[in-house]
Amino acid sequence: MSRILGTRKEMREFWEEHSHAATVEEMMLDSSADQIELMEREEILGMIDDFTGLDVLELGAGIGRYTSHFASKAKSVRAVDFMESFTSENQARNGHLKNVNITQADVTQLEIEEESFDLIFSNWLMMYLTEVEVLDLFAKMLKWLRPGGKLYFRESCFHQSGDKARTTNPTQYRDPATYTNYFQSPSIQPEATKGYYAFELIFSKSVQTYIKMKGNPNQVCWYLQKVKLTDGDTHGYKNFQEFLDKQQYSRTGILRYEKIFGRHFVSTGGLDTTEEFVKMLNLKAGDTVLDVGAGIGGSAFLMAEKYGAEVIGIDLSSNMIGIAMERANEIGDKRVSQECHVQFEVADATKRDYPENSFDVVYSRDTILHIKDKKSLFASFFKWLKPGGRLLISDYCCSDEEQSPAFTSYVAQRGYILLSPKQYGKVLEGVGFVKVLAEDRTNQFVNVLKNELTKFEPMKDEFVKEFSQADYDAIVTGWNDKLYRCGLGDQRWGLFYGEKN
Repeated sequence: MSRILGTRKEMREFWEEHSHAATVEEMMLDSSADQIELMEREEILGMIDDFTGLDVLELGAGIGRYTSHFASKAKSVRAVDFMESFTSENQARNGHLKNVNITQADVTQLEIEEESFDLIFSNWLMMYLTEVEVLDLFAKMLKWLRPGGKLYFRESCFHQSGDKARTTNPTQYRDPATYTNYFQSPSIQPEATKGYYAFELIFSKSVQTYIKMKGNPNQVCWYLQKVKLTDGDTHGYKNFQEFLDKQQYSRTGILRYEKIFGRHFVSTGGLDTTEEFVKMLNLKAGDTVLDVGAGIGGSAFLMAEKYGAEVIGIDLSSNMIGIAMERANEIGDKRVSQECHVQFEVADATKRDYPENSFDVVYSRDTILHIKDKKSLFASFFKWLKPGGRLLISDYCCSDEEQSPAFTSYVAQRGYILLSPKQYGKVLEGVGFVKVLAEDRTNQFVNVLKNELTKFEPMKDEFVKEFSQADYDAIVTGWNDKLYRCGLGDQRWGLFYGEKN
């Protein structure tokens, strides 16, 4: 408890140093705040669903740069901040509005009646709290929201973004996956007679204003919804995202895949197959690409750096996107994120929506095997593509013949929903794609697997040192099992291409 109290004291002293004038520059800790603020505010408000007639809780409201916008439509707005100078400025700006209640309070001590709000908005708050305080706040916010209510929060990740000098800096620059783990934590779901509720991710993404103006992809936001859990959740997990992050694509599992596929890649053939397939798209500078199941960013980086494409990479696994953002930082924020315009989102492709005619290319590598309703997803791809847009997908497939019990068990254990290459092509044609190519590339898959095993063996000592003998054996066994299933004719690998007229 003493450490927590000490931290709150440090945070208060930090903000006392940076709140004398109660200006936008002090709030954002950046000399370019005036230039950034207008563009950023429009972008952030555009991410949130219509809040007309809703009850809104604004945490870390500061001087009220969002308060008046919420008040213009919402039924009520409660704006909370723990610095007196900031709340005084907010009071001067918005205190006259009848639907606004401005409160000076430390969020860690805030008590609110359950199910009081439809929307909670938090902008740069949790990075000033300890882990225990963040977990406690998520638990409280889940209670404060009504069923179906939304939570939007935004944090600086990895490192400082603003350029204002600081004598000390107690801010905690966490990685995005840490925040995702926090809101998924079992400790934040309250059990009550009303049901068992949890946060479900709608999306997580970088704030584009910071990418465009500062080459910085590390301003990350999340949009969540309070949902009631039901029986029959995926493999005993609350939702499919948690299954992916905690079972199939744990951080260690992803990193060991990267070792065999090559730096930045977690899909078959790594750089070699990516270069081959991307070449088929005839990309040119400025083409917009949606990379579905972007993994840790290999394809996105290649398309951006080599061809000058503007890429949005989405993946439902927060572990994947977290590592992708780490890799982007390693490559260099400006080279990848500003000049080449790579951005990443944690999002469910079956729930995410983009405006019609948004992209020149939709690209996906070995991802759609997880999705049951492929027809609806492909229809979304078709809608999102511009006229003349191209689609390219590689994916695990099955044979047209009856499969062995062992293969059926493998597919069920992994949660895959597979089609044969021929069936895959028919679904693409059925939603409107033309010039469809549906190629069985199983022979190439087999050759790639064999080559990867050959290259992997000399890496054994290094790999075991970094991971473990069990991890090494798991990779070798997994690759040999794929070769066996392909030899039986059960497991296939397909490459698919189509265009939108």
